[in-house]
Amino acid sequence: MHKKSIKVFFLVAVMISTLSSCGELQQIASTSSQDKNSTNSQSSSAKNTEISQAEANSGVKQALNSALQNSIKSLSVKDGFLRDEAVKILLPPQAQKVEKTLRSVGMGNAVDKFIINMNRAAESAVKEAGPVFVNALSQLTVQDAFNILLSGQNDAATNFFKRTTSDELNDKFKPIIQSALGKYQVDTYWTQLTTAYNGLPIAQDKIETDLNTYVTLQAINGLFTKVAGEELKIRDNLGGARNTDTLKKVFDWVDKQKK
Repeated sequence: MHKKSIKVFFLVAVMISTLSSCGELQQIASTSSQDKNSTNSQSSSAKNTEISQAEANSGVKQALNSALQNSIKSLSVKDGFLRDEAVKILLPPQAQKVEKTLRSVGMGNAVDKFIINMNRAAESAVKEAGPVFVNALSQLTVQDAFNILLSGQNDAATNFFKRTTSDELNDKFKPIIQSALGKYQVDTYWTQLTTAYNGLPIAQDKIETDLNTYVTLQAINGLFTKVAGEELKIRDNLGGARNTDTLKKVFDWVDKQKK
């Protein structure tokens, strides 16, 4: 009888120990799950808060300023427009349709000089973009910065510039280009070309393009094309374009948001 009691006691002890162990395991599992959820939550939170608002704002401004300065530098030199097929200013659309005809009637040299000097006029104007862009950057808000960083568009920063500077750039560029058109005798070549074509018996539609407006618009479009290219270099980190600690931190963070 005594031995039987000892056995019963032993079995009860084992059961209690087993139940206790199960409870501990459940508690550990529960704690582990909580820790995992907490870690995931912290990881998710870190993903969204690795950069401060000030860093985001500064990163976008640095990117835009770098893109602008590099673009102005490359476009404002001799042949900056002319030797770059992406931004080279060609004959106005009306004249493009009849370029072959103009060359066939001995106006080839005038056509070539006209194209060269339109591009010279653009080169002389583009350097004036600096102050306009600086003013736009001063108006950049934190919300603008995050929209630019997280839009998913590789030219989001460039589009911000387009939206905020196009009208002012047009006002700045137009008188400079008008002066340059006279300096490089573009108006003279244009008059020669249009007069020669409009006087031909085959001329059905007269060429009447507003040359100053056309060259101004092409110069602005060319500038934005270059800025977009520079922005892409920073976003894709091409050629070490993320050349400051802020650019590296901010755009590395943007890369993580895509994963």
